[in-house]
Amino acid sequence: MDDEYIAKVLSGDDEAFRYFIKKYKQMAFNLAASIVKDSHYAEEIAQDAFLKAFDGLKAFNRKSNFKTWFYRIVVNESFQRLRKMKRELPIKEYADGLESEMEVMSNAVDQIEQVKSVMTGLPPKESLVLNLFYLEENSLKDIAESTGWTLANTKVIYIEQGLN
Repeated sequence: MDDEYIAKVLSGDDEAFRYFIKKYKQMAFNLAASIVKDSHYAEEIAQDAFLKAFDGLKAFNRKSNFKTWFYRIVVNESFQRLRKMKRELPIKEYADGLESEMEVMSNAVDQIEQVKSVMTGLPPKESLVLNLFYLEENSLKDIAESTGWTLANTKVIYIEQGLN
């Protein structure tokens, strides 16, 4: 179905891109939030990723499916924003912000919120692997392709966290 909408967008139907926004907006937000640990930044990252995907759709070579290609855009945007955040915020303020977010999340009652709470305590790469593997149900091979990491590196991150 994605290929059909890609063709529509490429033929000039800009409105067809709404399909991708509806289908992938929650996934984009969840991936970004698992890396940057901040919902406001995650929203901005998701928006930026959709803009980059729209602008880059002509260059999309379809070696992988749209979902994998878009994951990679979100992941790259998230890590880029994380680096920028670390430069802008003193480490103590950043840590304090994470602690207060973790306290808020610990009050969540449904299981998804509890998983997200645990993920905020993980480093970004481990959190990303957890999100993609368990919540998005991707294989380790798909995760490696989405992130641009080697399969071996992805497996190491997965195993180091005792996620096997």
